[in-house]
Amino acid sequence: MPTRPVPSSTGASRRVELDEDSGTVLLRTDQGAYVFRVDRAAGIVRHVHWGAALPLADAVALPPWSEHDNSFAGRWDGTEEYPVDGGARFGVPAFEVRFADGSSPVEATVQDVVLLDHDHVAVLLRDRTRPLAWQLHYRVPPDGDVVERWVEFAHTGTSQDGDVLLVRYASAHWPLPHRPDWRLSSVHGGWSAEGRLQRTALPVGETALGSRRGHTGHHANPWAALDAGDAGEEHGEVWVVALAASGSWRITAQRTAAGRTGVLVNEGHEGAELRLRPGGRHRTAASLALHTAHGFGGASRAFHRHLRGHVLPCPGEVRPVLYNSWEATGFDVSEENQIALARRAAAVGAELFVLDDGWFRGRDDDRSGLGDWTPHPTRFPRGLRPLADEVHRLGMAFGLWVEPEMVNADSDLYRARPEWVVHLPDRVATELRHQLVLDFSRPEVTEWAFGWLSQVVTENAVDFLKWDFNRSFTEAGVAAGGPDARRVHVEHARGLYRVLDRLRAEFPRLRIEACAGGGGRVDPGILGRTDQVWTSDNTDAVDRLRIQHGFSQLYPAHVMSAWVTDSPNPLTGRAVPLRFRFHSAMAGVLGIGGDLTRWTDAELAETAELVAVYKDIRPVVQHGEQFRLLAPGEGPLTAVQYLDGDRAVVLVWRPSTAFGPQEPPLRLRGLESAARYRDEDTGREWSGATLMGFGLPLPDLPAGDCASGMIRLRRVEGSGRDA
Repeated sequence: MPTRPVPSSTGASRRVELDEDSGTVLLRTDQGAYVFRVDRAAGIVRHVHWGAALPLADAVALPPWSEHDNSFAGRWDGTEEYPVDGGARFGVPAFEVRFADGSSPVEATVQDVVLLDHDHVAVLLRDRTRPLAWQLHYRVPPDGDVVERWVEFAHTGTSQDGDVLLVRYASAHWPLPHRPDWRLSSVHGGWSAEGRLQRTALPVGETALGSRRGHTGHHANPWAALDAGDAGEEHGEVWVVALAASGSWRITAQRTAAGRTGVLVNEGHEGAELRLRPGGRHRTAASLALHTAHGFGGASRAFHRHLRGHVLPCPGEVRPVLYNSWEATGFDVSEENQIALARRAAAVGAELFVLDDGWFRGRDDDRSGLGDWTPHPTRFPRGLRPLADEVHRLGMAFGLWVEPEMVNADSDLYRARPEWVVHLPDRVATELRHQLVLDFSRPEVTEWAFGWLSQVVTENAVDFLKWDFNRSFTEAGVAAGGPDARRVHVEHARGLYRVLDRLRAEFPRLRIEACAGGGGRVDPGILGRTDQVWTSDNTDAVDRLRIQHGFSQLYPAHVMSAWVTDSPNPLTGRAVPLRFRFHSAMAGVLGIGGDLTRWTDAELAETAELVAVYKDIRPVVQHGEQFRLLAPGEGPLTAVQYLDGDRAVVLVWRPSTAFGPQEPPLRLRGLESAARYRDEDTGREWSGATLMGFGLPLPDLPAGDCASGMIRLRRVEGSGRDA
């Protein structure tokens, strides 16, 4: 049976195989396989298998899903890799267009299947008579279980053919195998209440998740997990799909009465069309997906590995302990009070000092100044460089808060360039938080942004930017109008990417935190250009347990910024002991955001001790595998474990006390059964088998609400890793 050889120059192991006779393509991951078949006669790409590993010979022999045999059902619904709008198809299309004559049906023909590398294959298609071609791309990174997909569109005609409008342009359609039932897992919430994990039965019909806000959004996140209703944290098959894009987005799960289920993943939303002029091209954002047989925890760890290995710019670094001045001073910043805070921050062990909002011209409150990015002449009469120099002298890096995509109407920039904001000329521009959005789909706007950012970084020796984004889109359109006037919902984020990419190229040592009023723009797309994300504006240490639990479903602790702030908490009013606040924030990238000038000497001394402990466990937390032992809200305790090499760290929280029986030991995961592990603080030892089978005896928690503990374990005997 002939196969097309993969280019041999790479020297890498083969991840893609093609059987020429049947048109079958097998994508191999570490633990599984993804199979599709090109049907040249029908002009479609048919899905065959996504799940457990299998050999190519078996993949060739597998039958594709059968067609419906009545005139009321979609002939191909649920069976295709990338369904178009045309023919006997009645499900949600992955691809929908408007041709120049107003018609929309697409009639696909297959041109070729091309192995572009050992891990990359493309299927080339075009419309039978219209000037439109598209390529389905599949790539399997060299390790792990993630499959990447995207689509490239091209207008192949001339000016006589007119423009083609892309109405729907999904990155991928991910068909799922037959199962009696399906369950959908996702996160929902809002500002300061992000990451609420929800698992619900998937009904027959269409279930949509998404954002029409111009950014990823607090209210949902661009990923979904599906299982047959029988998966747990560490067992059962789970399929996860995600989108690497930071603008508006939509994920649609379709389940038919015939039992076919698939998930469409795409940028934009209804009405956010893109225009292709003759010769024009468009490449979609990438969709990432994986299958695992090791439950939701296994899916999370697989995605964490992929993000660290293939997405994050600097995955090998440990993120520094930062101090941010916002809650201490608000807008009332000055060179003097920031230097005073910096000295206290350095004394407790902070490694990065971040000057937040209020440092620039006209910024006396949140009603003015955005857009005028030069130092405030009264608060910083000597500019920012003396503060930066003092921060560096104290042994810390210097960071700065910026919000480049926004402008206040009360600013010199807006008075000079009112046409730069996202708006429609005949509509009233709605202000939210007293600000408007600058249109980063316009090259002149991104050129301006890069210019002042590079100047600020250079003149003030800035090491770190906290890049904020504090409102959603309204009246979103481009000034030129036209059928694709709402493309800003997609193109704004791409302009943002271009600025970030240029900054990182110009300043390789610069590190960036993505922020959007907390977790409003967290996704694999922004993580490809930033080093960490601000998880939520809610820093209440108890609320954060639930927020961080939802965050960890897809994203690793290495990027999860978490602060210790004042008590009572400024947002919720809850009083929480300092140790609990630290243990909550130690689960990610530790930061401090309280007013250190009001902390007692005892609190500052305890803070210095806890910061030192965090620096000891930081490599394990930030680079290790994460195991969610006890989920928040499912019992009195919440617990999480991190494992890296011969060390393990366990954090345990009891938000509130209640009368009841003693909690059982914590059954750890991922250890070596034959090895022994020593508690680094008490000296007690257990075997890995005992810790995973019987469990780790709970630490003595203080009496009362908001009690917490931490256990550090080190392997002292044994070698090798149990499967």
